[in-house]
Amino acid sequence: MSRPRKVPQRLPARKFPACFVPLAACFLFTAAASAQEAPLTPSGVEAPLPPGALSLQNYKYSLSFKTDPIQVGHFSTGVLQPGNPAGPGVAEVRVLTLELAKAQAATANNPLARLGELQVEAAKQHRLGAQGDYFPQIGTTLYNMHFNKQPGDVLTSPILGKIVPVNIITKNETAFNVSATQPITPLFAIYQLVKIARADENIARAKAGLPIKEIANRVERNYFDLLVAQRELAGTKAGAEKIRAKWLRASNSATPGISAEEETEVAAADKAVLLASSREKELTASLNDLLGMPEGTKLELLPPKPLVEDISLKAATENATAANPEVVEAEQTAIKAHAGKTLSKMAYVPVVAVIGGYANQNAVNVVLPRDFGYIGFVATLNIFDGFKREHGVKERNAQAEAADLAVQLTKAKAAAAVKSSYLELDRLRNLYLLARRMVSAAQFMDTGYKSGDLDAQAAKAQMEADMYRAELEYRQAYAKVKSLTGN
Repeated sequence: MSRPRKVPQRLPARKFPACFVPLAACFLFTAAASAQEAPLTPSGVEAPLPPGALSLQNYKYSLSFKTDPIQVGHFSTGVLQPGNPAGPGVAEVRVLTLELAKAQAATANNPLARLGELQVEAAKQHRLGAQGDYFPQIGTTLYNMHFNKQPGDVLTSPILGKIVPVNIITKNETAFNVSATQPITPLFAIYQLVKIARADENIARAKAGLPIKEIANRVERNYFDLLVAQRELAGTKAGAEKIRAKWLRASNSATPGISAEEETEVAAADKAVLLASSREKELTASLNDLLGMPEGTKLELLPPKPLVEDISLKAATENATAANPEVVEAEQTAIKAHAGKTLSKMAYVPVVAVIGGYANQNAVNVVLPRDFGYIGFVATLNIFDGFKREHGVKERNAQAEAADLAVQLTKAKAAAAVKSSYLELDRLRNLYLLARRMVSAAQFMDTGYKSGDLDAQAAKAQMEADMYRAELEYRQAYAKVKSLTGN
């Protein structure tokens, strides 16, 4: 016989004590009230925590960014927010690239750019003014005269035995004249004057971009100097931490007190950090001034993109003899000299002009009608001027010949300069690539730069500083080549 199956008995459900219900309600009410009373904070900014509470976000920052009080105020989720004010008492941090810095500096230093534009505009207006002499010159004259006495008799008749008054000049005289003068032979001289004015305009245009190039070069140099200073400051801090760690371990030994060697070494490390920090602050202030940023703005500089060259030695040499600003100025000066040479020969040509006009007068109304029109021409020529014209022509001939020689010498100088600069560019390019390979190779070594390896951190910072120095020299050499070629 099978045994009867036992049915498991259910345990009675446990009931919470009645006192737990009010406690749970109070807890929920307190949580809701705390959520409503919690202040709304902007994105990326933590609300103040109660005393003794631990902020995981601040703890993460302290590990990642060495608890820098300036940078911590500008990081929300590990990404730097450019132009985001950090609040009162905390410096603003800006993220910059080299291209953005150059563009902003060109805007901030607009007076220099405006100066070049004004020089071009002045030369242009001078040329247009010289061209205005091609057109007729129209002028007006108003003459009004009142005598206090009647003009005397001017005609005596011997037959009649008395004086007959002839009213040639009246007591009240008024004359109005409108005239137009069109030069004929001076048109050839005006043409030469316009050529001289156009040459001055071309010289001004060739030099108009120089202030902008100068600003860009200054920004680039300051940018890389600041990159180098930041890396050197990081390496100096790592070296100082290493020295303090060494003497901290030594202080744990049985030797009591602080030795003179420790004081000297620690003081030297602190001095190096102070000098590097001062250099970094000085370069930051200088770059802020170039960019027109508020004083005290901290700059987070991003490493620039590798430089890409787009010019060969042959093209650079050809452009240097054609588009170099110095070559352009020499060529335009030669044009001015030849125009002056032709202009000096115009002194032998008589000045001929056509004149026409209209007059209304009562001054000599006996001899001339009250109103009349007229047309004619005027010609003048200086017969003898003490050989001044001859000497002027010889002077202009010598100036034109000297200007032609200056063009040849300037082209040869520009070609030699660009060739020398290109070879220097090639040398600095190789040095920069070598420094860049060294930094890249060091990052893949087995003994990589760990966060706690102070020697490795200092070495890495020094290698990066040397790389940025080499890159600055490389970029400056390339900018010089581009400037010599007129680009």
